This record gives sequence, C-alpha cells and structure tokens, in this order.
Amino acid sequence: MKPDYRNWMPKGMVYAFLFAFLGCGIATAAFQLLPDGTLKTVLTIAFGAIAVVLCGLTLWAVCMYRAFDYKGKRRMAEQIIEGTAAYVKLPQGSRCLDVGCGSGALGIAVGKRNPGAEIIGIDRWGKEYASFSKALCERNARAEGVTWISFRQGDATHLEFPDETFDAVVSNYVYHNIPGDRQQYLLETLRTLKKGGTFTLHDIFSRAKYGDMQAFVQKLRDMGYEKVELIDTTDGKFMTRFEACWMALRGSALLTGRK
Repeated sequence: MKPDYRNWMPKGMVYAFLFAFLGCGIATAAFQLLPDGTLKTVLTIAFGAIAVVLCGLTLWAVCMYRAFDYKGKRRMAEQIIEGTAAYVKLPQGSRCLDVGCGSGALGIAVGKRNPGAEIIGIDRWGKEYASFSKALCERNARAEGVTWISFRQGDATHLEFPDETFDAVVSNYVYHNIPGDRQQYLLETLRTLKKGGTFTLHDIFSRAKYGDMQAFVQKLRDMGYEKVELIDTTDGKFMTRFEACWMALRGSALLTGRK
C-alpha cells in the first residue's frame, strides 16, 4: 500500500473553473444568435470578459495542481513538507502537535524523522478540502509504517489541549485559510507548547493576511520566546520567487523558535 497525500489544489476546484469557463464561452457564442442591438452587445462583452478571466483561472489552477502533485515532476508539496519536517528534532518520549494536518503529510514526515515521539494531528476536514479526512490520514500513516501518530477532529482557533501540553507544534499552510485575527491563532497554537518546546509553522505570512509579522516576532521575543525567526521560503528554499508570485504564495515563510 502506498500513501496518497492528495493535492493541495482540489481537483474539484480545477473542474469548477473549467466548466464555468466553458459555460461562459458557450453562452457568449449563443448570444450571437440574438438580433443586433444593445442587449446582444452588452451580453457578449460581459460574458466574453468573464470567460477570459475564467480561462486564466483555469490555467492557473491546472498549473498549481501539477506543481503540487506528489507524483509529478515539480512535487512542490513534498518539498515543502519534507523541508518543514527537517526543522523538527524531538527527544524520545516527547509529544508533537500538527495543526491542520489535512492528509497527514507533515505529521507523518515529522514522525518518520522522530520515531521516539508521539505525534497528534488535528483538522476540521471541512468541505473546502473534501478529499482530506481522518480515515485518509490513518491510511497514509499505515502505508508509511508510522504507528506513533494519531488523528482527531479539532479547531485551530480553539484547541482543546491544556496549556503546555506539547514539546513541539508544527503546521503548514493552515492559518491563512481562516478568517479573523491570524496572529491570535498563532498564539493559540503556541499556548499548547511546553516551556523549552519548539515551533515550526509554515504559512503565507504576508502583511495583507497577518499584519506586521516582524512586530509579531518581536512580541514573541518580548514574551520570552527564544531564537524566533521568520525564514523566507520563496528564495529557493521551497520555491523560487517567480513560483511564489504566480502561485499566489508570496509571503510564504517558516516561523520557528523555542518557548
């Protein structure tokens, strides 16, 4: 049995853009059967413009799907997962939380590198990523032989764990998907970290999504966190700046440190 980590660009979204584009294209062509006049002109221009936009979105979604595909040539998702997991080093008997585990990829990668640790992955497994599920995570863990990981339903904005539960917390591309105060969501995750524990959180830490992250880094330092860094991952570490630009991943970075 081989693991199936699926694709971060849902296939349903790709097809949705494609069918919407085809629908608008057909409608634009059908409007040519109308009598000449203002209505025909307005409808043709409007639906034609929408079709052009949808064509661009379809091409973008296809390129994203191919870039993230674990079985493709670029395999960016695998590079990001393995690169993030490489920052996590856990002693025997420690516990690690993977927030927003999706298909289990990051938690399993951390588990493979740290066989003496207990890994817990949580996710809401919402309809936006309907192909991800707890059952899929468990199948992938079995396929990889990682028996020291478990998965459960959870909410990244209100974690059910007490303060200082884990020796490490990790996450990948989760918080930017959640509306609201994303810096507060980071603090909610860090709340569960033991004194001396480490964190490795990868996300799109752009100002538009998070506000001033340099100020947040300083805030963590003022709170007593050590070795806090915001490491750019669009400089060739996980992707090129060109890829980050066209894939709408500008601002991708690792937030790392110790409590």
